[in-house]
Amino acid sequence: MRHPIDPKIDCVFKALLGSEANRALLIHFLNATLGQDLASPLTEVDILNPYNEREFLDDKLSIVDVKARDQAGRLYQIELQLLNLPELPARMLYGWTDLYSSQLQDGESYDRLQPTYAIWLLGQTLRPGLSEWFHRFRLRDDQGRELLDHGGLYLLELSKFATETVVTELDRWLKFFIEAPRFDASHLPEWMQTKEMQQAMSTLKAFSEKERAYHAYQSRQNYLRQQMSIQRHLDALQAEAQQAQAEKEQAQRLAEQERAAKEQEQAAKEQERAAKEQERAAKEQERAAKEQAQRLAEQERIAKEAAFAEIERLKAQLRDQAD
Repeated sequence: MRHPIDPKIDCVFKALLGSEANRALLIHFLNATLGQDLASPLTEVDILNPYNEREFLDDKLSIVDVKARDQAGRLYQIELQLLNLPELPARMLYGWTDLYSSQLQDGESYDRLQPTYAIWLLGQTLRPGLSEWFHRFRLRDDQGRELLDHGGLYLLELSKFATETVVTELDRWLKFFIEAPRFDASHLPEWMQTKEMQQAMSTLKAFSEKERAYHAYQSRQNYLRQQMSIQRHLDALQAEAQQAQAEKEQAQRLAEQERAAKEQEQAAKEQERAAKEQERAAKEQERAAKEQAQRLAEQERIAKEAAFAEIERLKAQLRDQAD
């Protein structure tokens, strides 16, 4: 190929899975991803929003998905998201519910609703606390009992996928999405030697060699790079704001701790002053009690002396009378 092509660039991605010429690739990818939840492999689907090269000449286009319906009426949505924005989980659920509810027109009954499957390929890690790269979200309760077998959300975290050996067709697809930009088209690895992967490489080759297709690819790649740069800048600003807020809160906590320590110190001083005042009052009370005791003792002494003097006087009077 003249130029390396990344299949994760949205115009390439939609050409791979959303063009009428690659309908077989879409069916193969759906079977590879949803095989365990489908009663039988898909053999035919109608693409509801087929790829149109002219759509991608406008650099402002940013949302690209693939929608399809099979012969049983079941709906499928495939979307590629390279940036994990905070609102992404809500957007995923909203997209699924919107597609699911779009099946009914006014006055139609709920029994017309068919299963709806939304598959998201994620360029960045959405659930960092988990090692699994494939997440299936369906309508079940805490005991695993299904409310209704009507599809669900399927998340594929490309950032976590790392395997050298291809075991399943889904392994093959994910390795293709991750490693294709580094391929030498004349020396493809063994695991790429299937008709589906050969067809996928033909699509990449068309973007590499056709001037108009490569222009669309470059425009989308530049736009996505700008978006990533803007997002990184926003993330950095948010991190700085969070850091500043954390430092402010830390300073407030330290000031509050310092104020509480001062108040505690003041309370301790006040308590110490009150204790000293209480001790002083106790000493004063003790001194007053001693003085009162001394006065009582003095009064008792004086009374005793007066009584003794009176007795002596009476004795003297008696002696005088006896003489």
